[in-house]
Amino acid sequence: MAKWLKRVVVLLLVLVLVAVGTGWWLLRGSLATLDGEVALSGLAAPVTIQRDNLGVVTIDAANADDAVRALGYVHAQERYFEMDLLRRAAAGELSELVGARAVDLDKRHRTHRLRARVNEHLDAFANGKLQQLRAYSDGVNAGLADLKVRPWPYLLLRQSPQTWTPADSALTGYAMYFDLQDSTDEREFALWKIRQHVPPALYALLSLDGTPWDAPLFGEPRADATLPGPDVLDLRKLPVPAEPKPFTSKEGPASGSNNFAVAGALTGDGRAIIADDMHLGLRAPNIWFRVRLRYPDPRAPGGKVDVQGFSLPGLPAIVVGSNGHIAWAFTNSYADTTDWKQVTPCKPGAAATSCDAITTHREAIRVAGGAPVDFDVKETAWGPILHEQSDGKALALRWTAHLPGSLNFGVSDFATAGNLDQALTVAEHAAIPTQNLLVADAQGRIAWRLLGPLPQRTPGCSTQHLVEGTEPPVQPQPPETATEAPQPGHCSDWNISTIDNPRLIDPANARLWTANARTLDGEALQQVGDGGYDLGARAQQIRDDLLAKGKFTERDLLAIQLDDRAVFLQRWWELLRSESTRARTPALQALAEASKTWEGRAVANSVSYRLVRAWRLAVVARIADGLTAPAQAALGDDFVMPKRAQLEGVVWPLVTQRPAHLLPRRYDSWDALLEDAAKEVSDELSAKGPLASRTWGEANTARICHPLAKAIPLIGTRFLCMPSDPLDGDHNMPRVVAPDFGASERMVVSPGHEADGIIHMPGGQSGNPLSPFWGAGHEDWVHGRPTPFLPGETEYKLTLKP
Repeated sequence: MAKWLKRVVVLLLVLVLVAVGTGWWLLRGSLATLDGEVALSGLAAPVTIQRDNLGVVTIDAANADDAVRALGYVHAQERYFEMDLLRRAAAGELSELVGARAVDLDKRHRTHRLRARVNEHLDAFANGKLQQLRAYSDGVNAGLADLKVRPWPYLLLRQSPQTWTPADSALTGYAMYFDLQDSTDEREFALWKIRQHVPPALYALLSLDGTPWDAPLFGEPRADATLPGPDVLDLRKLPVPAEPKPFTSKEGPASGSNNFAVAGALTGDGRAIIADDMHLGLRAPNIWFRVRLRYPDPRAPGGKVDVQGFSLPGLPAIVVGSNGHIAWAFTNSYADTTDWKQVTPCKPGAAATSCDAITTHREAIRVAGGAPVDFDVKETAWGPILHEQSDGKALALRWTAHLPGSLNFGVSDFATAGNLDQALTVAEHAAIPTQNLLVADAQGRIAWRLLGPLPQRTPGCSTQHLVEGTEPPVQPQPPETATEAPQPGHCSDWNISTIDNPRLIDPANARLWTANARTLDGEALQQVGDGGYDLGARAQQIRDDLLAKGKFTERDLLAIQLDDRAVFLQRWWELLRSESTRARTPALQALAEASKTWEGRAVANSVSYRLVRAWRLAVVARIADGLTAPAQAALGDDFVMPKRAQLEGVVWPLVTQRPAHLLPRRYDSWDALLEDAAKEVSDELSAKGPLASRTWGEANTARICHPLAKAIPLIGTRFLCMPSDPLDGDHNMPRVVAPDFGASERMVVSPGHEADGIIHMPGGQSGNPLSPFWGAGHEDWVHGRPTPFLPGETEYKLTLKP
């Protein structure tokens, strides 16, 4: 028996070794070619591809077409699977690759029929550069074909990669629309439903559009909400759900970014410096790919392009970076780019006179390992129908991404811009998901502009609520006048434009900053709208950091990017301390005792930060539940809690003024609410051990993994994830970071002084875990160690020959 068992063990070990060896061999076969010479059809002249020790690519070519052809070759060899995920996500075609688990996501995205729209309007996306897009696609397909083994994820999924086309590059860009804008307009839809079931004064609190934390470029911060008196609003008399649901005390980070700049007046030698860190979901490899492109171009200063920064595999362009004459950077604008319209679908055979004509598109979703799923998309002249109502009416959505001109290849022209004015001319026509563009030039000038398409709505047309026929409701009124009946405006059909967007050039204080919060006010804000602005605490902290100094270097701007001071939570820590002393309830006292040492920073070893943060979220959840209770009672399972970034402007006056008539009905007193929030935090964290040992780093530990890490049992998360580092930083401060969310890049650079620039990137350049560039540079991103913006010495050199 012992001999038999020994033979079985040996056989199993042999099988494991064979499997490991085969896996290693296949991974090796899908590594990019780094050295030597390779033939690449279509080139006009030889191209050299150099890589430094981090895998940063420098491409030297004879012209722009050759440069992007080589870029496509490199993108495919290092990142083809990730490119494929982006185009499939935008088109609603993930199920064809990964199976039935993606069908629901595909349905949500297929509703927008972006592949059909791209195919219909490919020339608009190409923006006169279809030849370059074809050169890039040819390079991608050649790079894929030159791999000895198809990229390893396809082996795991038992799939074969499909060829790349110019339309797929457009879909890669549209994937960012889904990341940066709400394709279902869930926030406005949730608010519209709530508005029908709550008093106007209550709706005004729930739809507050700003707080004293605002730091706009134009206008002033908003005040905290003025709380209505009991004669206007009494929560204690309004309905509540018969069976209240659990609180949602978790906070999901918003997609967004920071960018800021100082003009030459604030530096020692007159240079302008720009900083950018784009916050997105984090993975290995990173979403961005670092590259430098050099080639002759008569449109560029001196007849030569030398541009470097971050590319998005799938697109033949530098998305943010510097060309020696200008540097540019983006943050998500949260402009309002969607509107609902209530429609009456025509019945079959009916004339579209008193009803809305419907076109039905039958979409077949292919499913790996399963039968295709047929899916009907009903579309009106306004947009696709997303919600059908019991009375026969429906809600159709118009989104800028649906319209021709919503995306084009114009951002590639930043590579040839020679100064700030030329960069702003490029911005007039470039179309991407609408962003806060910051530009700095080598003459020391800086500017801000909204770049991308904005809806051109009729004056008076609401940008915040459902368009009911052609008469939308007006903006919510303040509590003291909210009992007056709203007066309807007029809302006609709208298109989009990138021209004449708001801008600020050469600001008087020589400083600019954006961080996904409101930047505008007055008529400009009415034009742009509110697409769910973030709380202004992060923008305000950046602004104050910029105002605190009179002179700056690149390292000073990096220090702002890494600022993890808990300015926003300071008053909540003070409130916790004072409440524990006054109320002397057990959970509050336990939290206060465990958090008595206040570091004032979101550092990994801080207990106080974690406890105070969790308590605030628990308090906010209870107040949000109380404010929406009447809508919950009316809507039942149809209720959706809207995004509540600005609710701090209501919560803070409530917890400091404590009006009895605005106390949620679940509680007998404000003391009881605050204690219940503390008990939730204390019970949850105490289950893991002593409260005094529950550090922020324990909760904020990196989970930055390849998309398929969980698909490989036992070893996937070990070999396909970055180290599980405790992370400093959080949402409401410049250093934004969560376990799998945060700065997908950091860049600090002055055009013309790139040698002094600093750059960070998590996750590394390559998608192959056997590559020397898998995770390269990630530790510098974690610890904030300055990495030079310019590529380092050449470690590998590949020549592409015609």
